[in-house]
Amino acid sequence: MSILTSSEWDKFLEERPDAHLLQTRMWGEFKSHFNWTAVRLANGLTGAQILFRRLPLGLTMAYIPKGPVGVNWRELWPEVHSTCRQNHAIFLRVEPDQEDPLNEAQSRDMEGFLPVGDTIQPRQTILVDLKGDPEVWLSHMKQKTRYNTRLAEKKDVRVVESHDFGAFERLMKTTGTRDGFGVHPIEYYQQVYSLFYSSGEVALLQAECENRPLAMLMVFAHGKRAYYLYGASDDRERHRMPTYLLQFEAMRWAASKKCEIYDLWGIPDAPEEELEANFEIRSDGLWGVYRFKRGFGGRIVRSCPGYDFVYQPLLYRLFRWQMSRSRGMAAG
Repeated sequence: MSILTSSEWDKFLEERPDAHLLQTRMWGEFKSHFNWTAVRLANGLTGAQILFRRLPLGLTMAYIPKGPVGVNWRELWPEVHSTCRQNHAIFLRVEPDQEDPLNEAQSRDMEGFLPVGDTIQPRQTILVDLKGDPEVWLSHMKQKTRYNTRLAEKKDVRVVESHDFGAFERLMKTTGTRDGFGVHPIEYYQQVYSLFYSSGEVALLQAECENRPLAMLMVFAHGKRAYYLYGASDDRERHRMPTYLLQFEAMRWAASKKCEIYDLWGIPDAPEEELEANFEIRSDGLWGVYRFKRGFGGRIVRSCPGYDFVYQPLLYRLFRWQMSRSRGMAAG
């Protein structure tokens, strides 16, 4: 068991193409610019990138997003817990990159942890299969999505790779105002882009007409999976359906990176029957994006819950109370 350097962690992940984007060294470095510190541990074929969030009074919250990597998690926990205690963690949150429910062996590995439903990452997503050629992807789409994708081409929309963060910032602000969600400062997006760009694992794609940006997205590729994390569109020219062609071209880019899965990243955490019954009448939270994402013909996947290991019970209860209070105030 050892703490790995950045280069050692990169080498460790080279052997594990199924590792999640949020377990990469670049993601850890990205979060280090926003009050987190990354520590990486490995024991044989199993490892984890732990992110420590700085809290008042020298305390921290420890977080393993979409990990650990590999199997036999139990063998990793002693060193993980020791590292968390050394960093004065109130608790450790683990959100495995596994579908719900965990298998029997994984459930045993999580003994001593408290399952929690209010995960940091969205529990439910849509995964699009990129095997086959683009015509196969189109055939799997819902009819309206397929039609809109082709319509965008007929209406002179084209998709290009861009480096125009000024345009991206304008579109993000427009989208945030229209859809009622908060937008990070542009430096946030520039930072994550710069860290993944050197390895060719990110692209900023722009749907445009007559050289005017209509929609943009940032897509990431790591191992066998691509991830759509950030996207925005203008209020004008929406009849040209730029967002549909933009997603289709992001899938093409992902396939060029040898990805087999395109992760649309985040839909409401509800059974598929409920999603299908309500997507036309609800627009709150992630419901607004579900109506769009469902059309691309992917499979709905629900991740297992989060798991907390508590080191300081009293402070943990206080932390949970404060978080629930904050969510209640936001909802109100």
